[in-house]
Amino acid sequence: MATRAMVNARVLVDDGFRDDLAVLLDDGGDIAALVPAGEARARAGEVEDLAGGWLVPGFIDAQVNGGGGVLFNNDTSVEAIAAIGRAHRRFGTTGFLPTLISDDAEVMARAIGATRAAIAAGVPGVLGVHLEGPYIAPARKGTHDAGKFRVPDAAEVAMATSLDNGITLITLAPEQVPLATIRAMAARGAIVVAGHTAASYEQARAGLEAGLRGFTHLYNAMSPLQGREPGAVGAALEDRDSWCGVIVDGVHVHPGSLRVALAAKPRGKLFLVTDAMPMVGADDPAFALYGEVITAVDGVVRNAAGALAGSALDMATAVRNCVRLLGLPLDEAARMASTYPADFLGLDGRCGRIAAGLQADLVLLDESLAVRSTWIAGVREDVA
Repeated sequence: MATRAMVNARVLVDDGFRDDLAVLLDDGGDIAALVPAGEARARAGEVEDLAGGWLVPGFIDAQVNGGGGVLFNNDTSVEAIAAIGRAHRRFGTTGFLPTLISDDAEVMARAIGATRAAIAAGVPGVLGVHLEGPYIAPARKGTHDAGKFRVPDAAEVAMATSLDNGITLITLAPEQVPLATIRAMAARGAIVVAGHTAASYEQARAGLEAGLRGFTHLYNAMSPLQGREPGAVGAALEDRDSWCGVIVDGVHVHPGSLRVALAAKPRGKLFLVTDAMPMVGADDPAFALYGEVITAVDGVVRNAAGALAGSALDMATAVRNCVRLLGLPLDEAARMASTYPADFLGLDGRCGRIAAGLQADLVLLDESLAVRSTWIAGVREDVA
């Protein structure tokens, strides 16, 4: 039974924006129906007038290292996950994977335990965990600590895939991990992707055949596409079935390279991630990782060696950049932040679209494409 109606919005549905619909919510936090705005059901219960804004599915970020002054590696607790979620919700993220950068097995186990507890406690937005490393390549380590890198044995595979109430996403280098291990991780329910990899084209293809579902932050920290050496980037762009996350901040990847990827990949296979660090939603531009202080300067996050060390990007800015830097229409930019990551994570039956029967995870954007309100399972929070 619908208890609330959202009216007076431009609503993103599968075939584009509609300004003649009301979105009805039930008291369980789901979308009950989409009906013509003039229908009696749109006025029967509580009415939320959205003042002509753009109503889009809630953003889903599969790579969130930190936010609100918190780095997940430094604080593997339920409270830290909640703080990260609160920081990113201000920018439209209604679902996220707290992401652990390469670390010791004990830290990984604590991160998985905290994620399990956060989901069980109903912390808004947390969907699972992303283990970015430590099974990656020293040659493409970025800001990761190569002293943490290793090949997992059977016991560590079991630990890394032990989250039983949410999604596990694992980024690894397919040339560093036996193909049998990739198969074992996938068989245990993990979504396994290639990243921080020096793989040849052939090694990347072998990884895809063993169960890799995609690529972490395409172009960054991976072997590039060249004429006689297609590398991991070439394998990613050629493959029709795999997904690729992209960081659209104008720093990590040139807009021209992103347009090449959009042209090469089937529609829906490229989705937005932030790779965000603690300064998102916080006043302090600095944080510590592996005992080293890392600072954002003019919005660019680098370590002391000059390597990019994540980003200061939020999802709302990534969506705006897709419109303004890449020339994408807003509906497609919004899908790259919501529908496509939901598909990648296997959540298409739960969220990522505005449709009857799905959870009411929503974002209201104003004319400048700034976030005005979010809903997680129907619970509204306005941005001051």
